[in-house]
Amino acid sequence: MSPEVERSSSQRESPSPSPLGRLGAAYGLHYAFGGQLGMIGEPRSPAQFREINLVGGVIILLAAFVPPIAASAWRHRRVRNVVMVAGWLALVGCCTHAVTDVILRVFSLTGVHPTQLSPQFWLSVDRHKADLQDVLLNEPWFFVEGCLWGVFALSAVPEPARRRWLRSAVIACAVASIFGVLSGLGAIPKFHIG
Repeated sequence: MSPEVERSSSQRESPSPSPLGRLGAAYGLHYAFGGQLGMIGEPRSPAQFREINLVGGVIILLAAFVPPIAASAWRHRRVRNVVMVAGWLALVGCCTHAVTDVILRVFSLTGVHPTQLSPQFWLSVDRHKADLQDVLLNEPWFFVEGCLWGVFALSAVPEPARRRWLRSAVIACAVASIFGVLSGLGAIPKFHIG
Protein backbone atom coordinates (compact mmCIF):
# COMPACT_ATOMS: atom_id res chain seq x y z
CA MET A 1 0.00 0.00 0.00
CA SER A 2 1.45 3.34 -1.02
CA PRO A 3 1.40 6.23 1.42
CA GLU A 4 -1.15 8.93 0.70
CA VAL A 5 0.28 12.24 -0.23
CA GLU A 6 -1.66 15.24 0.86
CA ARG A 7 -1.88 18.12 -1.49
CA SER A 8 -0.37 21.33 -0.29
CA SER A 9 -2.73 24.27 -0.05
CA SER A 10 -0.78 25.99 -2.83
CA GLN A 11 -1.58 23.19 -5.30
CA ARG A 12 -4.88 23.58 -7.12
CA GLU A 13 -6.67 21.55 -9.69
CA SER A 14 -6.99 23.27 -13.02
CA PRO A 15 -10.54 24.43 -13.70
CA SER A 16 -12.61 22.16 -15.90
CA PRO A 17 -15.68 23.27 -17.83
CA SER A 18 -19.14 22.41 -16.59
CA PRO A 19 -20.61 19.13 -17.87
CA LEU A 20 -23.60 20.95 -19.39
CA GLY A 21 -21.25 23.37 -21.14
CA ARG A 22 -19.20 20.48 -22.49
CA LEU A 23 -22.39 18.86 -23.78
CA GLY A 24 -23.51 22.05 -25.52
CA ALA A 25 -20.08 22.57 -27.05
CA ALA A 26 -19.96 18.95 -28.23
CA TYR A 27 -23.33 19.40 -29.93
CA GLY A 28 -22.11 22.42 -31.92
CA LEU A 29 -18.69 20.96 -32.62
CA HIS A 30 -20.32 17.76 -33.86
CA TYR A 31 -21.84 19.76 -36.74
CA ALA A 32 -18.71 21.89 -37.14
CA PHE A 33 -16.67 18.79 -37.96
CA GLY A 34 -19.21 17.38 -40.39
CA GLY A 35 -21.46 15.36 -38.10
CA GLN A 36 -24.89 14.56 -39.52
CA LEU A 37 -26.72 13.11 -36.51
CA GLY A 38 -29.82 15.21 -35.82
CA MET A 39 -29.57 17.28 -39.01
CA ILE A 40 -32.89 19.01 -39.72
CA GLY A 41 -32.20 19.65 -43.39
CA GLU A 42 -29.64 20.58 -45.97
CA PRO A 43 -27.82 23.90 -45.46
CA ARG A 44 -27.36 26.08 -48.53
CA SER A 45 -23.69 26.45 -47.62
CA PRO A 46 -22.28 23.48 -45.68
CA ALA A 47 -19.07 25.45 -45.10
CA GLN A 48 -20.99 28.34 -43.52
CA PHE A 49 -23.04 25.90 -41.44
CA ARG A 50 -19.85 24.25 -40.13
CA GLU A 51 -18.27 27.66 -39.43
CA ILE A 52 -21.30 28.90 -37.47
CA ASN A 53 -21.33 25.71 -35.40
CA LEU A 54 -17.56 25.91 -34.81
CA VAL A 55 -17.84 29.47 -33.50
CA GLY A 56 -20.88 28.57 -31.37
CA GLY A 57 -19.24 25.42 -29.98
CA VAL A 58 -16.06 27.29 -29.06
CA ILE A 59 -18.01 30.13 -27.40
CA ILE A 60 -20.04 27.63 -25.34
CA LEU A 61 -16.90 25.73 -24.35
CA LEU A 62 -15.10 28.93 -23.30
CA ALA A 63 -18.17 30.09 -21.35
CA ALA A 64 -18.19 26.73 -19.54
CA PHE A 65 -14.77 27.59 -18.09
CA VAL A 66 -15.97 30.88 -16.57
CA PRO A 67 -17.68 29.55 -13.41
CA PRO A 68 -14.77 27.40 -12.19
CA ILE A 69 -12.24 30.15 -12.98
CA ALA A 70 -14.39 32.80 -11.30
CA ALA A 71 -14.93 30.56 -8.28
CA SER A 72 -11.18 30.22 -7.87
CA ALA A 73 -10.90 34.04 -7.75
CA TRP A 74 -14.06 34.55 -5.66
CA ARG A 75 -12.26 36.49 -2.94
CA HIS A 76 -11.91 39.45 -5.34
CA ARG A 77 -14.92 41.75 -5.25
CA ARG A 78 -14.50 42.73 -8.91
CA VAL A 79 -14.82 39.10 -9.94
CA ARG A 80 -18.08 38.78 -8.00
CA ASN A 81 -19.39 42.01 -9.60
CA VAL A 82 -18.60 40.74 -13.09
CA VAL A 83 -20.29 37.43 -12.26
CA MET A 84 -23.43 39.27 -11.05
CA VAL A 85 -23.75 41.17 -14.35
CA ALA A 86 -22.62 38.40 -16.71
CA GLY A 87 -24.78 35.85 -14.89
CA TRP A 88 -27.82 38.13 -15.08
CA LEU A 89 -27.29 38.56 -18.82
CA ALA A 90 -26.79 34.82 -19.33
CA LEU A 91 -29.87 33.99 -17.24
CA VAL A 92 -32.09 36.45 -19.10
CA GLY A 93 -30.62 35.71 -22.54
CA CYS A 94 -30.68 31.91 -22.31
CA CYS A 95 -34.08 31.66 -20.63
CA THR A 96 -35.65 34.20 -23.01
CA HIS A 97 -34.25 32.25 -25.95
CA ALA A 98 -35.71 29.02 -24.55
CA VAL A 99 -39.14 30.35 -23.58
CA THR A 100 -39.62 32.25 -26.85
CA ASP A 101 -38.54 29.38 -29.07
CA VAL A 102 -40.51 26.72 -27.20
CA ILE A 103 -43.70 28.79 -27.52
CA LEU A 104 -43.09 29.44 -31.22
CA ARG A 105 -42.20 25.79 -31.90
CA VAL A 106 -45.32 24.56 -30.07
CA PHE A 107 -47.37 26.94 -32.25
CA SER A 108 -45.62 25.40 -35.24
CA LEU A 109 -46.17 21.81 -34.12
CA THR A 110 -49.88 22.45 -33.53
CA GLY A 111 -50.30 24.19 -36.89
CA VAL A 112 -51.13 27.60 -35.40
CA HIS A 113 -48.10 29.35 -36.91
CA PRO A 114 -45.53 27.26 -38.83
CA THR A 115 -41.88 28.02 -38.15
CA GLN A 116 -40.20 29.75 -41.07
CA LEU A 117 -36.51 28.94 -41.35
CA SER A 118 -34.42 31.18 -43.60
CA PRO A 119 -34.38 30.04 -47.24
CA GLN A 120 -31.11 31.98 -47.55
CA PHE A 121 -29.60 29.49 -45.11
CA TRP A 122 -31.46 26.22 -45.81
CA LEU A 123 -31.99 24.42 -49.14
CA SER A 124 -34.43 22.01 -47.50
CA VAL A 125 -35.74 21.58 -43.96
CA ASP A 126 -37.84 19.00 -42.17
CA ARG A 127 -39.82 21.56 -40.17
CA HIS A 128 -41.47 18.94 -37.92
CA LYS A 129 -38.09 17.43 -37.03
CA ALA A 130 -36.65 20.94 -36.44
CA ASP A 131 -39.57 21.86 -34.16
CA LEU A 132 -39.24 18.65 -32.12
CA GLN A 133 -35.47 19.00 -31.83
CA ASP A 134 -35.86 22.54 -30.52
CA VAL A 135 -38.64 21.68 -28.05
CA LEU A 136 -37.04 18.48 -26.74
CA LEU A 137 -33.31 19.24 -26.90
CA ASN A 138 -32.06 22.71 -27.80
CA GLU A 139 -34.37 24.92 -25.77
CA PRO A 140 -34.36 22.84 -22.58
CA TRP A 141 -30.54 23.04 -22.74
CA PHE A 142 -30.72 26.86 -23.03
CA PHE A 143 -33.22 27.07 -20.17
CA VAL A 144 -31.20 24.88 -17.80
CA GLU A 145 -27.96 26.64 -18.77
CA GLY A 146 -29.59 30.03 -18.08
CA CYS A 147 -30.91 28.87 -14.71
CA LEU A 148 -27.50 27.50 -13.71
CA TRP A 149 -25.87 30.81 -14.63
CA GLY A 150 -28.55 32.55 -12.57
CA VAL A 151 -27.88 30.38 -9.51
CA PHE A 152 -24.14 30.92 -9.85
CA ALA A 153 -24.54 34.69 -10.24
CA LEU A 154 -27.06 34.89 -7.41
CA SER A 155 -24.41 33.52 -5.07
CA ALA A 156 -22.37 36.66 -5.82
CA VAL A 157 -25.25 39.03 -5.06
CA PRO A 158 -25.23 40.47 -1.52
CA GLU A 159 -28.04 39.01 0.59
CA PRO A 160 -30.19 42.18 0.83
CA ALA A 161 -30.21 42.64 -2.97
CA ARG A 162 -30.94 39.05 -4.02
CA ARG A 163 -34.71 39.38 -4.31
CA ARG A 164 -34.44 42.56 -6.36
CA TRP A 165 -31.77 40.99 -8.61
CA LEU A 166 -33.85 37.88 -9.22
CA ARG A 167 -37.08 39.85 -9.72
CA SER A 168 -35.40 42.07 -12.31
CA ALA A 169 -34.14 39.00 -14.20
CA VAL A 170 -37.57 37.33 -14.21
CA ILE A 171 -39.29 40.55 -15.38
CA ALA A 172 -36.67 41.11 -18.10
CA CYS A 173 -37.06 37.51 -19.26
CA ALA A 174 -40.86 37.78 -19.35
CA VAL A 175 -40.85 41.09 -21.24
CA ALA A 176 -38.20 39.94 -23.71
CA SER A 177 -40.06 36.63 -24.25
CA ILE A 178 -43.31 38.48 -24.99
CA PHE A 179 -41.53 40.65 -27.56
CA GLY A 180 -39.79 37.58 -28.98
CA VAL A 181 -43.04 35.67 -29.43
CA LEU A 182 -44.86 38.67 -30.92
CA SER A 183 -41.93 39.22 -33.27
CA GLY A 184 -41.86 35.53 -34.23
CA LEU A 185 -45.56 35.61 -34.98
CA GLY A 186 -45.14 38.70 -37.14
CA ALA A 187 -47.32 40.87 -34.86
CA ILE A 188 -44.45 43.34 -34.43
CA PRO A 189 -41.34 43.89 -36.58
CA LYS A 190 -38.74 41.12 -36.35
CA PHE A 191 -35.54 41.70 -34.47
CA HIS A 192 -32.53 39.45 -34.32
CA ILE A 193 -29.55 39.45 -32.03
CA GLY A 194 -26.66 37.72 -33.73
